[in-house]
Parts: sequence; C-alpha cells; structure tokens
Amino acid sequence: MKSLDQLRTGQRGCISAVRGEDCLVQRLLEMGLYEGEELEVLGFAPFGDPMEIRLQNYRLSLRRSEAARVLVTALA
Repeated sequence: MKSLDQLRTGQRGCISAVRGEDCLVQRLLEMGLYEGEELEVLGFAPFGDPMEIRLQNYRLSLRRSEAARVLVTALA
C-alpha cells in the first residue's frame, strides 16, 4: 500500500484509509477522500507541490504533506 503522494502522473488508485486523528483528517474527509473512492493523479506543480487529482467529478489540489496521509491501493 502506498500513500497518495507516491503515485505518479496518470496513475489511478483506490483510497484504503486516511491516517491521523486531527482536524486535517476531518478536512480531507469533507473534501470527499473516503475509503473506497477511486482517484487519478493529474499532475504536479513545477516544483512538485501541490499535486492535482481527479476525484469523482471534480479536480482537487493537495499539498504533498496532506496527500501523504491518504493510503491508496494502485490500480492498473
């Protein structure tokens, strides 16, 4: 299992868990990062942070430190 920040552009994954016990976890859940949701990495900013993902029918930008809290299973 990898964290979301370890996926490369074009890779897809399924969310396995969101780690942590603080308000950041609550914020990530409010943005739709639920267990079982599929996502795709669309790209990274020029210096690697933030990253952009497609989740459901919208695009979401996350800092790499935030994405490191999301565990994913890579899809083919």
